[in-house]
Amino acid sequence: MAKPSTFFVCTSCGAQARQFFGKCASCGSWNTLVEQKAAPAADSRRRRPVAEAAAAEAVVAGQPRRSEPIQAVGERALQRLSSGYGEFDRVLGGGLVPGSLVLVGGDPGIGKSTLLLQSARAMAGRASVLYVSAEESAQQVKLRWRRLAEASPVQPEAGELEAGESKAGADFQLLAETDLELVLQELEALRPAVAIIDSIQALHDAELGSAPGSVSQVRECAAALARIAKRQDTALLLVGHVTKEGALAGPKVLEHLVDAVLTFEGDRFASHRLLRAVKNRFGATHELGVFEMRDRGLAEVTNPSELFLGGDEPSAGTATIVACEGTRPLVVEMQALVSTTSYASPRRSATGIAVNRLHQILAVLEKHLGLPLSRFDCYLAVAGGLEVEEPAADLGVAAAVVASYRDLTLPPGTVLVGELGLGGQLRPVGQLELRLQEAARLGFTRAVVPRGTGLAKAAAGFGLQLLEAGGVAEALVAALGVNPADDRG
Repeated sequence: MAKPSTFFVCTSCGAQARQFFGKCASCGSWNTLVEQKAAPAADSRRRRPVAEAAAAEAVVAGQPRRSEPIQAVGERALQRLSSGYGEFDRVLGGGLVPGSLVLVGGDPGIGKSTLLLQSARAMAGRASVLYVSAEESAQQVKLRWRRLAEASPVQPEAGELEAGESKAGADFQLLAETDLELVLQELEALRPAVAIIDSIQALHDAELGSAPGSVSQVRECAAALARIAKRQDTALLLVGHVTKEGALAGPKVLEHLVDAVLTFEGDRFASHRLLRAVKNRFGATHELGVFEMRDRGLAEVTNPSELFLGGDEPSAGTATIVACEGTRPLVVEMQALVSTTSYASPRRSATGIAVNRLHQILAVLEKHLGLPLSRFDCYLAVAGGLEVEEPAADLGVAAAVVASYRDLTLPPGTVLVGELGLGGQLRPVGQLELRLQEAARLGFTRAVVPRGTGLAKAAAGFGLQLLEAGGVAEALVAALGVNPADDRG
């Protein structure tokens, strides 16, 4: 009897090798190759050569067999299904699209299952929902279901709670199963409008010899679920694990296969959770939804700017910016601390912003304002634990650093928006009118922006005094009221 052949698959990128190596030759990851048995060749029908098939069916040259002109393709109105949460719908682009696949990833314990179970409960009153729990038993899911039911704003009596559960769970089907074949059979039998798989790494295809969660298992299970979801227009939500580096576990083809990739993030020391869209075929990417984790589930945060603003008392070294996450403006407070260093090399630390960006801004301030920042330690933090990646925060970072260095306080009600160039000039940023509108809504009265925006009239309509500047020195004089380059003596 022939010995079954084996090969090694990288759990990080899916590359295959005939022998074991400590380092994957494709992606460079260490100790990611796992051994798998080669599946026996399936007995399938042999494809007839194209020439023989054409002769047998007498196909006329130049005539299509299955394709059709794009103008002849019928159009169908895109009717999205609301998830029951406005923040979730915002990130999805307006709701779930029938037949779409959405992958939701995040760290363990961040709240992925809670978010999807709450959404399933909200959708069950309007559409049929199948929740496949491959990691928890049915009793565990039922306990969480009751806890979320008790978290409603108006606490019902015991009898009303049971009646509410019956009404909300009328179109909610629960299946605790890890076998892919049984899950596919249930999807075929029920044909639900929405199906939730928690999680894709826990499903197992018995025809494959590898363990659940391996590259081949995740790839084949996801492909099988995608085929049935597209065929019967079922919106499919998949929960995905992440690696210790924070990337989605499994082969990269999983992210290419689905229509949307969402990440659920949060600081374990903070209560708020951020839902981001990394990929979305039916909406904008980099959208942001904000939730707050409470003792009985997740709650939407409709005004997230309040989370990222400090107190009403102004202090030295703080500045306020307006960042944009997708189409959502967020008013965020930047905090800086500049102190004399005790070492030969000054310390630079940044939380919520790239440290290389901080180094660049400090170099611009030292070059064009003459501030000896190379002899000072500098610490920068974004309030609320938010990650700010866009360059529109540059002017706010510069103002916070200079204010801390000069021990100055920015006038209350001032926001700063602008990108800082290496030559000290201010560059315009996108969605400026939307940012100004959000700042005015929160009660800010002054805005320092790059020159040439043409929004003076619009800002006056918002009740904002627009201070335009062409360079960093001019902008800081407008914001602080003094020239930061002047020596205090």
